[in-house]
Amino acid sequence: MSGRDVEIRVLADEQEVAQAVAARLSEQTLLGGHVVLTGGSTPRTAYALAAGLAPDWSRVELWWGDERCVPPDDERSNYGMAKETLLDRLEQPPAMAHRMRGELGRDAGAEQYAAELVGAGTFDLVLLGLGPDGHIASLFPRFPTLAVDDRDVVGTEAGYEPFVDRISLTLPRLCATRELLFLVAGEDKADAVARALAGAPSPDTPGSLARAAAGGRTLAVLDRAAAARL
Repeated sequence: MSGRDVEIRVLADEQEVAQAVAARLSEQTLLGGHVVLTGGSTPRTAYALAAGLAPDWSRVELWWGDERCVPPDDERSNYGMAKETLLDRLEQPPAMAHRMRGELGRDAGAEQYAAELVGAGTFDLVLLGLGPDGHIASLFPRFPTLAVDDRDVVGTEAGYEPFVDRISLTLPRLCATRELLFLVAGEDKADAVARALAGAPSPDTPGSLARAAAGGRTLAVLDRAAAARL
């Protein structure tokens, strides 16, 4: 199946989606390169599975697509979730794990991460979830941050729960990747999936604007519930 400039794989359920993403992450650990992680319940399962499949991540540098402005040990932290499910379980850690410092606040944290990204070049794999409202990372429908194209990182208010300030890669920086991989599960995402993957590009659905840069691959791994309206 395919959507607008997207390869689509539909699997039975959320567990199968997580398994497929874990296998893709495991493959990338052998190839090495720069990988961007995302938050959410499906990634949580995928990271735990990937740690079992590939205990050596020493060829990989990890980045984050967005972060909540909370300390890393806060239960709402995307880094904290990845640390618990993935990083703490590895025999060989990543060459570098570039954490967004949410505790600095949205503006200072964005500035710090932008400086860290200098020279990073094109990502090799970017993972993206999709909110029921169509948001990706912390780029929310019709927020002005969605249109930012002169910076790699922005600070923003929350447009979706939990309602804490955020730090996010900008749309052009997320798309500067050899592979952009959507992983989405759940009936509550079905409308957003249809708009993002098969609909016209629109700031009403940020996911519809996210595609890998020229020459790259955009793939969506969905469960049947999320793909129901395609």
